[in-house]
Amino acid sequence: MSLGEVDDAEFQAWANRVKGKIQSDSIKKELGDSAKRIGAQALRQFKANTPVDTGNLRRSWNAEGPFYSGGWSIKLENNAEYASYVENGHRTRGGNSWVAGQFFMKKSAQQIEAQLPDLITPGLWAFRDLLE
Repeated sequence: MSLGEVDDAEFQAWANRVKGKIQSDSIKKELGDSAKRIGAQALRQFKANTPVDTGNLRRSWNAEGPFYSGGWSIKLENNAEYASYVENGHRTRGGNSWVAGQFFMKKSAQQIEAQLPDLITPGLWAFRDLLE
């Protein structure tokens, strides 16, 4: 007993479109361009949110990448030895009181995350729409 035939022509056409996008170098280029844009904006955001006393902490920001190793990544670092103390807080020298953290890195990361849809190449959003 047969339940009928299934016409999968529409599915096959969609699968071919997705396969073509994945195999083309355009997706890799768009991903790399988006990663660069995200890294540049992240560096600007981190510098803008970094508190300034002498200016050393703000000048100490560096960005590297983007890198691809199973996924795209960007390395942001601040090589000022005291950056983590300003971020998270610390005891005073005498140990009698606490200086509250400023959480400028946490705030910056949240702001960048909110901006991601605007920073990602429109072509990648079109690709994502293919998958939905």
